[in-house]
Amino acid sequence: MTQPASPPRPAASKAQPADGASPLRTLAARADVRTLSLLGVLAVLVLIGGITQPDSFLDTDNVQLILTQASVIGVVTVGMTFVIISGGIDLSVGAIVALASVWATTVATQEYGFVGILFTAVIVGMACGLVNGMLIAYGAVVPFIATLAMLASGRGLALQITDGKTQMVTVDSVLKLGERDSYILGIPPLVLVFAAVTVIGWLILNRTTFGRRSVAVGGNAEAARLAGIDVRRQRLYLYLLSGLCCGIAAFLLIILAGSGQNTNGNLYELDAIAAVIIGGTLLSGGRGTITGSVLGVLIFTTIQNIFALNNLETAVQQIAKGAIIVAAVLVQRRTSSTH
Repeated sequence: MTQPASPPRPAASKAQPADGASPLRTLAARADVRTLSLLGVLAVLVLIGGITQPDSFLDTDNVQLILTQASVIGVVTVGMTFVIISGGIDLSVGAIVALASVWATTVATQEYGFVGILFTAVIVGMACGLVNGMLIAYGAVVPFIATLAMLASGRGLALQITDGKTQMVTVDSVLKLGERDSYILGIPPLVLVFAAVTVIGWLILNRTTFGRRSVAVGGNAEAARLAGIDVRRQRLYLYLLSGLCCGIAAFLLIILAGSGQNTNGNLYELDAIAAVIIGGTLLSGGRGTITGSVLGVLIFTTIQNIFALNNLETAVQQIAKGAIIVAAVLVQRRTSSTH
């Protein structure tokens, strides 16, 4: 008597990779590849700088200068990363930095010393972020329009406060933070603040529910809402976070420049967005890394330093920056289409 034929085995699921790797591990591997690629680009730039200007580029003072310049825009970029991961955009970061810096350096504010300047810069930044968040989350205003309006009004208010004049800082405890005597083990205080903001941002994005919700909102806002996430409140918090980063950056800029000007933070929004893009964060939202964004900041700052040391025109520098941005977007599109 013949045995009945055994039922055919179900075909292997196409969603499961042949090697048994989970989608999460695949995503992590791709992130590692992007990070290594950015590190490679940074290494090439360091090599170019060392070859073209061997006596000055690798000098300790120049390295400290690069890191210090990267610190201010770097803090802004951390906040921008969260906003773009959630599917938003913030064109007002430069104007918020300018407004916070001039408001914190008025004569009335400086009477309260170090704490008064720091507190004012942070509060003004968060207040602007709160306005952006309320307009976008609860006013249903498109992020591009809401933050563009904040850009215009913030710049206008900063100009009105200063009357076009530079406001010099007279608080010694603030000015001393920009001096070499305040360096800790050869590291400027601004760099230490940037490092702290980076670490905290990384932990929030990768190790907290807030970070997971931010990614979920950027990936699919409707699915996130159905999963129980308060999308509007999450977006409000994200723009509040961006404003907080702008306030901190404004305080760092006050230390670096020793003054407050309505022109502070000029084009910071473009620099921050560019750093976030080449760092691997999708403009459409749902994917991004703090590490990549910080490496993007370091790449652009290093390029600017190399160009300055070699007395190259600013126009050439801007062209190079634009080419890097276009290349990064093309790589993103190619990567997205193959996965």
